[in-house]
Amino acid sequence: MQYKIGDVARILGISTDLLRYYEKKGVVTPTKDKQNDYRYYDTWDINFLIDCLWFKNFGFSIPQIAYMVTDCCYMDLIPLLEEKQDELMESIHQQELLLRRLKQHSAQVLRVKEFMGKCNIEPCPDVICFLNRYDTAYNNNSELQKLSKQWLEYMPFLQRYFEMTLAPDGSHAQHYAWGYSLEKEYVEEFFVPVKPPVRHMPSVECIHSAFKSSGKNAFSPKHIDYLFDYAAREGYAAAGDARGNLVCSILDDGVLSGYFEVWLPVRKID
Repeated sequence: MQYKIGDVARILGISTDLLRYYEKKGVVTPTKDKQNDYRYYDTWDINFLIDCLWFKNFGFSIPQIAYMVTDCCYMDLIPLLEEKQDELMESIHQQELLLRRLKQHSAQVLRVKEFMGKCNIEPCPDVICFLNRYDTAYNNNSELQKLSKQWLEYMPFLQRYFEMTLAPDGSHAQHYAWGYSLEKEYVEEFFVPVKPPVRHMPSVECIHSAFKSSGKNAFSPKHIDYLFDYAAREGYAAAGDARGNLVCSILDDGVLSGYFEVWLPVRKID
């Protein structure tokens, strides 16, 4: 029995454009009516098209599929199948990483709300980072811009990272800078090189907290003044610049607000 192109499209649930593409690639060779140029397919053609759909659902490209169902010998088929297995394994690994990162982010969002305005002593994350914006001005150095572009390929595993430099007496923060950071597990996963301007920031004892900044251009070192008050009360002194990251931006009481997690390195005063 013979079938028109529309019939085959309905039988297989695919478009007529795809059928014409398979014909162009030589996968099927429907007969043509010389009078009206209609295409007619037989069950042999449909069998080949079912093979195409089989391989398509494994993620093979259409040119690969055309080769596999028409020109591929047995010994050439095995490497193609093995290569696709490797691709699928890599895809699964990538999806597992994304799921892990999303769970981490969900935990951060819950954590930042819990610690809003509260302080505790805990080690900060072990990260690598670099800075590309100081207060409100981006550094236009071409090498730094190139590095920024490279790092953006690590999304969503990187984090929006900030540092707040301390006053000479260590009593408060004066200026801030922004950039990106990656925690140790992802540095190792992606084999990220660590060389200037990228810096390693090891885990150290810190005052940990979270704060909110609401509205445009409201982010300020003054947001963490209370960390220094806490340090004084608990017998600690600042031992380095504060560091942290933007956890999320949400609409809060009608105002777009950023929620931030922050760590201030400290040492116990004797």
